[in-house]
Amino acid sequence: MLGDERRAAILAQLKEASEAVSGQALGEAFQVSRQVIVQDIALLRAQGYNIVSTHRGYVLRLPAVCKRTFKVRHSKDAIEEEMNAVVDLGGCIEDVWVNHRTYGVVSAPLSVKTRRDVKRFLDELHAGISSPLSNLTDGYHFHTISAESEEILDEVAECLNSMGMLAPFTEYEQHTFL
Repeated sequence: MLGDERRAAILAQLKEASEAVSGQALGEAFQVSRQVIVQDIALLRAQGYNIVSTHRGYVLRLPAVCKRTFKVRHSKDAIEEEMNAVVDLGGCIEDVWVNHRTYGVVSAPLSVKTRRDVKRFLDELHAGISSPLSNLTDGYHFHTISAESEEILDEVAECLNSMGMLAPFTEYEQHTFL
């Protein structure tokens, strides 16, 4: 097994582990010395993986991701303002969806995290002949927004509300989508 393959397998094992995995156990699993595992862990850390060494072994700390569904309403002209507000506060717009009374839920993945992503999305939207999903529902639409903390999601809600974009969920939506 090559080093890249072994490091990918180490990551997979750490992701699946319910407790710390010792360097010795990893070495035995991949038929290499514990020192090779130490070097692999160092390389994985250099790639940005948050691998913590404990007295019982290695633990992969995944960033906590909080998600919340927001219902918003605004005109097509306010898309950029809405999206920039979310990403400027540290949110990621995971998707957009509408609840159409005839077609049901119509959705599209977005994964918009930065102003560059916002610009790319708007460029694609303006270059095509399609219109935003919110045009189907008089400007109402939903976003799943993720962030590193609930506090960031609270700030996003406060900001969208102050911009007059946050819309209340109907009783049906609360029971069906939340």
